[in-house]
Amino acid sequence: MFSLRVPLVVIAALLLTAAPGAVPAPREVRAMWVVRTTMTSPSAIATMIGQARSAGINTLLVQVRGRGDAYYRSRHEPRARALAGQPESFDPLAVVLRDAHAAGLKVHAWVNVNLVADATDLPENRRHVIYRHPNWLMVPADLAGADPHDRAFLPALAGWTKTQAATVEGLYTSPLSEDAADHVVDVVSEIASRYAVDGVHFDYIRYPGAGFDYSREALHAFRDEMAPRVTKKDRKTLDNLQRKKPLAWVDRFPERWTDYRRQRLTALLRRLRGAVLAKRPGAMVSAAVVPDAAVAVSSRLQDWPSWAAEGLLDTVCPMAYTQDLATFRKQIERVRTLARGREVWAGIGAYRLTGQQTIQHIAAARSLGANGIVLFSYDSLTSLARGADNLVRIGQQAFVQ
Repeated sequence: MFSLRVPLVVIAALLLTAAPGAVPAPREVRAMWVVRTTMTSPSAIATMIGQARSAGINTLLVQVRGRGDAYYRSRHEPRARALAGQPESFDPLAVVLRDAHAAGLKVHAWVNVNLVADATDLPENRRHVIYRHPNWLMVPADLAGADPHDRAFLPALAGWTKTQAATVEGLYTSPLSEDAADHVVDVVSEIASRYAVDGVHFDYIRYPGAGFDYSREALHAFRDEMAPRVTKKDRKTLDNLQRKKPLAWVDRFPERWTDYRRQRLTALLRRLRGAVLAKRPGAMVSAAVVPDAAVAVSSRLQDWPSWAAEGLLDTVCPMAYTQDLATFRKQIERVRTLARGREVWAGIGAYRLTGQQTIQHIAAARSLGANGIVLFSYDSLTSLARGADNLVRIGQQAFVQ
């Protein structure tokens, strides 16, 4: 027989650690956006996952729908042009899931919802949505009511968009089109049903600006929404006027028009969330949002505070890409207040920052109680200009403990 004397304080600590029902400290999400340019070969994916592990990253947001194309096996959209040099058997999302999960990393499918094409580099594949359904595309007020089936429509829309390249990223499908909404819901449902993703991350779930969508289909849909609310006489007057002036109904009800567009985007997110959870109940739903809520709601018609309040998002990812640390702190603090208890992953524009600035922004997000950090982006952080070991150096200082 022998006795082992252990201090009571140590015993108490051990008991607390092993106590049934004890709640472990929440795991900080250390994520990065992985742009589709890294999803083009097995070797690029393997390098990315290796660097992520070395940098202490535990979550990957991988872009699988960049511009209305697929970096996975899809029945609804064409295979991405960047995969042309790879065998048909290569499935980027499947490879990421297999290798990242084996390495202990979580994977969220990053889906660009409304942005479907770059105006300066239109898709080649004629199966692409901009060719099959030009009537689904958002139209600026300058081209209001243009005939989407006219051969000049797409060149005109692309040409106009090129002149606005500083503020308009490309061609968007419209949440005001029921068929366009059905299509993107089908895309998301397909991803959630076929792949064991840990979450689905929605980007470009916004309008290019308040001056969209003035497509013929959208204007007619708004007319149908408002017609029962006016007298027969007013309806006839506005209908006659609309034949000559496409914006007749919009100009008559400007506030309702803004609300209508905003509500349709919210309705789309509601459907997308439902599509994810119907196929993968445990998956997390997140969205990249404009950090200034007032700007998001008024200029991009992206009412993310109401999305959080309704529970449409599990996680809010503000794109707080400012270089100014004080502004960054204010944005994250405000987002946490408006998120109504939903998780907040602070989106950091590391592509605009030095390594030290990135580390400072990470520390600031932590001090403000953010649930996680998302760096934009893996691709920029490992560019030739920054050096292949740049991400790992940042991670070792900010994450690896």
